[in-house]
Amino acid sequence: MDSSSDKKEELRQQLRQAALEYHQFPRPGKISVAPTKGLLNQRDLALAYSPGVAAPCEEIVKDPANAYKYTARGNLVAVISNGTAVLGLGNIGPLASKPVMEGKG
Repeated sequence: MDSSSDKKEELRQQLRQAALEYHQFPRPGKISVAPTKGLLNQRDLALAYSPGVAAPCEEIVKDPANAYKYTARGNLVAVISNGTAVLGLGNIGPLASKPVMEGKG
């Protein structure tokens, strides 16, 4: 290998290591799920879970469009892949394709 090829390989390895660290730290992955409501006391828990959760469920039964009003339905997306045709990587399977899918969400 010539000096230019060695330099390119070194840069490629540095980028690879930086990408691995980026995906691992400070917390693995690129997405998370966080509550949108505070759960600071017993009342908050009663509103969020039982018995409070029944009220929005009943409203959604009356009108399914209420799901957008009372849930995160309007703010969610699903990215689904079996990992058989991951651009640039080929057939790497569903688990190995997860970092790519997280970036699409």
